[in-house]
Amino acid sequence: MHSFQEPLASWATILGTVFSVIGLIQSRGWLAGISALFIGASIFAGLYARRKRLALDSAAVKVEGHSIDSLNIANLRRRVNRSLVIQEVNHVARIEGEDLKMTWQYAGYARADHQAAIEFSIDSDNNIPFEALDCFAYDLQRDPGRKHKIRPVLLGTDGISKKIAIPFLEPLTAQQPFAVLLKCGLPGCMKAGFEYYTSTLSFDQDRVPRLTVRLVFAGARPSWVRVYECSPSGSARLLKELRPWRESQECTEYQDTAEEVPGQSARIYVFWRAAAS
Repeated sequence: MHSFQEPLASWATILGTVFSVIGLIQSRGWLAGISALFIGASIFAGLYARRKRLALDSAAVKVEGHSIDSLNIANLRRRVNRSLVIQEVNHVARIEGEDLKMTWQYAGYARADHQAAIEFSIDSDNNIPFEALDCFAYDLQRDPGRKHKIRPVLLGTDGISKKIAIPFLEPLTAQQPFAVLLKCGLPGCMKAGFEYYTSTLSFDQDRVPRLTVRLVFAGARPSWVRVYECSPSGSARLLKELRPWRESQECTEYQDTAEEVPGQSARIYVFWRAAAS
């Protein structure tokens, strides 16, 4: 797509400059007006092409030679949340055989009045229809006892990357705090060998003060667990290798805690299991 917009922007700039010169020489106001339109079009086309190029670059994430498909698809459709400020994020991912169960909790406050919902991205290499998902949420600020389940609303098309919205029990007002808990089960999406789990942030703020991600493996522990950080440009860098945080006969738990995490970023947790158990 950007291969078309970039030449268009160049020609629009050239034509705009030509018309500007002619207009100044002949004092023709209408020629100067046309040149302004061409220059404006060139700026718009250039910005549009750059945005598309960045989106394509971010959709080519690879880690240790493996394409992170669900994250790549999500990056093509990602939308930055500009209505909420996030102060704390807690993710728990429980991997049991081929099944993944996620529990996400977000806390923060609203930027302006009448904030009706919060959006999330559910990403998995295994396409489970939205109607079949065991997925529900709670508005913890107004329902701390978790008595009222909230069914998410699908935004756009279904697929391996689903955009969903969770309505608050009542719209938020400016500066009002919120806390939301989301539970979602994805059966059959984890395989033996190389596998991954992603924790993404897409908020219009420089930093999220605190992020905690816990990976719980039921049964046999993985051979290793590594954490990569992915920037909006699509480049991934190794942060560290995680050691077991807690172990028992039933499961092994790993924990990653980070402070001042970029508001638009992704952490990729890659691991290796000899066999799904």
